Amino acid sequence: MGREGAFIWALLGLVAAGAEQESRLVVTQLLPLGVFSHTCLPVWNSYLSSLHLGPGNTGQYLSMLLYREWARYGVFYKFQPIDLIRKYFGEKIGLYFAWLGLYTEFLIPSSVVGIIVFLYGCITIESDIPSKEMCDQRNAFTMCPLCDKFCDYWNLSSACATARASHLFDNPATVFFSIFMALWATMFLEQWKRLQMRLSYFWDLTGLEEEEEHPRPEYETKLLQKKLKNENVRTENSNEVRCNSLFSLILDFIKLELIYLYVSLQIMLTFSAVFGVIVYRITTAAALSFSTNETTRSNVRVTVTATAVIINLVVILILDEIYGAVAKWLTEIEVPKTEKTFEERLILKAFLLKFVNSYAPIFYVTLVALPGGCLMELCIQLSIIMLGKQLIQNNLFEIGIPYLKKLFRKLKDERTEPKEMDTNQSKDPQQWDLDYILEPFTGLTPEYMEMIIQFGFVTLFVASFPLAPLFALLNNIIEVRLDAKKFVTELRRPDTVRAKDIGIWYNILSGIGKLSVIINAFVIAVTSDFIPRLMYQYAYSQNGTMHGFINHTLSYFNVSHLKAGTQPENSPFAQDVLFCRFKDYREPPWSQNQYEFSKQYWAVLSARLAFVILFQNLVMFLSVLVDWMIPDIPKDISEQIKKEKSVLVDFFLKEEHEKLKLIESFIARDKQKHKSGTKGERIRAASFCQFNRSQKGSFASFSSQHTEV
Repeated sequence: MGREGAFIWALLGLVAAGAEQESRLVVTQLLPLGVFSHTCLPVWNSYLSSLHLGPGNTGQYLSMLLYREWARYGVFYKFQPIDLIRKYFGEKIGLYFAWLGLYTEFLIPSSVVGIIVFLYGCITIESDIPSKEMCDQRNAFTMCPLCDKFCDYWNLSSACATARASHLFDNPATVFFSIFMALWATMFLEQWKRLQMRLSYFWDLTGLEEEEEHPRPEYETKLLQKKLKNENVRTENSNEVRCNSLFSLILDFIKLELIYLYVSLQIMLTFSAVFGVIVYRITTAAALSFSTNETTRSNVRVTVTATAVIINLVVILILDEIYGAVAKWLTEIEVPKTEKTFEERLILKAFLLKFVNSYAPIFYVTLVALPGGCLMELCIQLSIIMLGKQLIQNNLFEIGIPYLKKLFRKLKDERTEPKEMDTNQSKDPQQWDLDYILEPFTGLTPEYMEMIIQFGFVTLFVASFPLAPLFALLNNIIEVRLDAKKFVTELRRPDTVRAKDIGIWYNILSGIGKLSVIINAFVIAVTSDFIPRLMYQYAYSQNGTMHGFINHTLSYFNVSHLKAGTQPENSPFAQDVLFCRFKDYREPPWSQNQYEFSKQYWAVLSARLAFVILFQNLVMFLSVLVDWMIPDIPKDISEQIKKEKSVLVDFFLKEEHEKLKLIESFIARDKQKHKSGTKGERIRAASFCQFNRSQKGSFASFSSQHTEV
């Protein structure tokens, strides 16, 4: 909408000048030429015929136009009018919505590839040999009890449904998708740099220098208090002044240390919540193992995981709100000098706390709690937390909380302020009265934060949940219009701030992109069965197929080696079971080194570590290659900048050449004047000499005459 936005802005100028009929005529004449979309003419006709705002109200016209063409859910399929957003809200907010729009557009190809990977798992599920072996009841793999005394032996085929569902996400296409998403993150950041440069050029921000910011009022107040205190003490004793200065420095250092200590305690609070959920998982698993229903006992892991994740989600939502307030409080204690420094410190604290809070349970499931082959449990954890945060926090909270605040403030104002008797004012409230009721603008940090956390869900653990980009895309389609409506109708119009980039958020995005490569490498190598399957197929299988893989990954345990008091009570299989199986690579009971790690374990572990190193270096190399191949500045913008520079250089050279000519003409004129002046002096000198001679002759004659007399 760049060309259309430019024409609309020009027409807004006509309306602001009072030329309503001329602007309507221009729109009517330009519509057949394809300059405007067909929705613009009725919009403008309705504005000009019914609003009658008059000249000088361009902002109101523009806000209404933004509402009609941007801030409604019904126009979700339209591109954002970034130029108009920038003209109304300023460059800083315009860059946010430009970044959000590009991020949403980039989620489309990743969603398509994720759906293809998921469909590949659905198509190949019937031909997956390990799943067939698990579901085949003729194999009769008798598994060891899941807990002491109260849990019974169970058949591996009872977990058939879980095994089939795991194949949807744990298949060879997962590795390809992880590599694709790592390159996708690099492509996204490169394209954003290009778009940012393009916007900076068209918005005349390329030459924007960082001006020295004015100190914050809180900082100036604290500085003034220190000066007054030092002046009062200085009048008493100079030694006490030095002591107070040293004491204030020590206090500032202690305050900084306490702030970092408090942040560490908040992080420990998150880990404590994770530990509490772990205790819940253990106790619930033991309780469900008492069930007489075989289906319930076989699906204990899925049931416990789902309920534990819901608890995790509630804890995350509560702690997120607490951490946001804590980060702001700690930053205010520091009293940063400028608004930019305040914002950067607030972002770092809030991001650190919310990063740990959102991802700690998933990190636990990925790298600590689970052995290999439990990617399904990680998928459940990730999907519930991600979807829950998007649905509850990003949408319901964003709509409900501002509405409740607005209603509460309105009721409070009605109670505290006396009712005026002016009927005209009650019928036609002024615009500033309507704006005062709106929620004050608190910055872009919450908007960026929720999208950055979502970006982490999409990239960090995408190997376990290929549908994450799809759900992020569906959320962002709503999020764009939700934020637009909030900015246009629910928030007071913020002061316009010029900015040529998104600041520290780009560094955070880049760091998450690099971290995602490492995490996905460990997810594939440690959590999934990808490496054990490759090792079995090419190193241990007799015919090069996956037949016998399940039996290969299960170790034997002699039930007679169970400690006293840990055997299953009232088990109908106790007399028939001599050996039970468990998932690990251990030496069998009949071996000399019974129950120790087998050679297969060390071989698989070596392969896992080798895969992590190979995957990380390969993806990093491809990312650097993509970064090198895509220039940061678009070619047309680069050429235009070069042309402008050459024009400026030619202009300055021409100016300098003209100045040089002017100087040379002045010098030549001075020389001519000097020459003419010298010649005149010579003539005057000659005439003076001649005059002197004549005077001398006359004087001599006079003297001779006098002598004669």
